[in-house]
Amino acid sequence: MKSEGPVPFGIIGHGWRADFYLRIARELPERFEVARMLVRREETAAKLRSEWGVEAFTDIDAFLDGSEMPFVVVSVPRDACAVYIRELAKRGVPVLAETPPARDLAGLTELYAAVGPDTKVQVAEQLLFQPMHAARIALARSGRLGPISQAQVSVSHGYHGVSLIRQLLGVSFEDAEIRGERFLSPIVQGPGRDGPPKEEAVKMTRQDLATLRFGDRLGVFDFTGEQYFSWIRSSRVLVRGLRGEIVNEDAAWLESFDTPVLTKFSRVDNGFGPNLLGHHYSGVLLGSEWIYRNPFAPGKLTDDEIAIATALDKMADYAEGGPSFYSLAEASQDHYLGMLIDQAIESDTTIVSERQIWHP
Repeated sequence: MKSEGPVPFGIIGHGWRADFYLRIARELPERFEVARMLVRREETAAKLRSEWGVEAFTDIDAFLDGSEMPFVVVSVPRDACAVYIRELAKRGVPVLAETPPARDLAGLTELYAAVGPDTKVQVAEQLLFQPMHAARIALARSGRLGPISQAQVSVSHGYHGVSLIRQLLGVSFEDAEIRGERFLSPIVQGPGRDGPPKEEAVKMTRQDLATLRFGDRLGVFDFTGEQYFSWIRSSRVLVRGLRGEIVNEDAAWLESFDTPVLTKFSRVDNGFGPNLLGHHYSGVLLGSEWIYRNPFAPGKLTDDEIAIATALDKMADYAEGGPSFYSLAEASQDHYLGMLIDQAIESDTTIVSERQIWHP
């Protein structure tokens, strides 16, 4: 079990994703503490010390020397990620790595061969811990829908989308038969990481579609990059089972063969109108049942920050002997299947996945 008090973890890297961890620690100081950071340039280290009040280093030996950090987050570009994972594993330091853990299949294979299944490495895949997705996964696994046969996911790119498909279908490392295609269409350019557009402009958008057949279970992958920020391209999720289904925020299943249950997933947010509880997110109700509760309420976190905080919390437990929650093997499998989707689209052929070194 985790020790009492805030968890003092380290971060290697600095940028858009690393800032999530800094914001989470600032919002939840009783739960998390960024103890140290490792970056390449001294000017970046100085800026981190000034803006965030965190110890920052440019040398890994100094970064680790005398530290009591239970684990380190590796948040660097994919080409460098595997290098740091291997170095920290060699030093016996548990790692929570950003996705993906390596660039390509060769890199994934080399990394797994180097660290093996027993090294304490987990990967910070956030989709399965985002509140509404966590609620859908909970219902899919509850048995109320019966055995799940199909999951259609239009939420995120590549390995992220694949991870959600696997979680909803209950698939582990089964081989997949993959077909894919790409569709180009015009769209008015919308917001991005830097905020709303400055003027109207039309651009071409790329939609990738693929089917993944895991025996008698079907995954449908559908994504266009604008979905991350767009006001006019929303996400969609469909899960079908023997006795029921999920369609976005709607759920239906059979209580008996002649009695359906029709209900909805409802977000419970606070701080709006006459609600004086403060602006935060309580969780997800399925009808009158709390199917998901935000473990970080009343912290003011976005859904993605809640998901990353969940990974941090689980990593703290894992570093002290708790269960795996998204292993290097799972992350490698999802990235591998994501790359096969790209290959199937580019080659216009059916591709069948093969057993890899990380299969249990």
